Amino acid sequence: MTPKHEIQEFVTVLVRDPRIQKEDSWHSYIDYEIFIHTNSICFTRKTSCVRRRYREFVWLRQRLQSNAVLIQLPELPSRTPFFNMNNPNHVDHRRQGLQEFLEKILRDALLLSDSRLHLFLQTQLSPEDMEACVSGQTKYSVADAILSFASLNRRFPVEDEEEKKGKNDADSDSESSSSGLGPSDDSISCGCKASPASEES
Repeated sequence: MTPKHEIQEFVTVLVRDPRIQKEDSWHSYIDYEIFIHTNSICFTRKTSCVRRRYREFVWLRQRLQSNAVLIQLPELPSRTPFFNMNNPNHVDHRRQGLQEFLEKILRDALLLSDSRLHLFLQTQLSPEDMEACVSGQTKYSVADAILSFASLNRRFPVEDEEEKKGKNDADSDSESSSSGLGPSDDSISCGCKASPASEES
């Protein structure tokens, strides 16, 4: 028998809020906020928010491609010598391309099984630290890293309240306690603070 109301799994990803960050007195770069809202069992946290720069997206694509050689990964927006971080059209075009890239990645079950993708989307670890975590060279697991980042950056109290309620209402209707729908659209506007730039090679 199938349940009357099957809950449709979803993953919403938004790439938004581009900000110019100073790397040093001579160099700047733009990073983007990546907001995830989901009820998918693939994700440790149902709501998360991190900031990533373009070169980290390039790293992610390379790692995903090397682990899924038979899959044709979507392209990133092209790196152009004419990119001007002070030109809103250039910045928004790149932002849209990064969002489309993530939307396509998140539709593929094989890519969704890659731990690097989850660390990229739900922690602020550098690529080097993500590699170390995935290869077991850290004291913490992938899930530990995600939960630790979430506990240090609590921006989504609704999800925490739902988790507590879910524990208290264990005997209630399983459909409502396992929906994992989290905050409403009104709370999706909540942002995350810019994190300090991670050191990259």
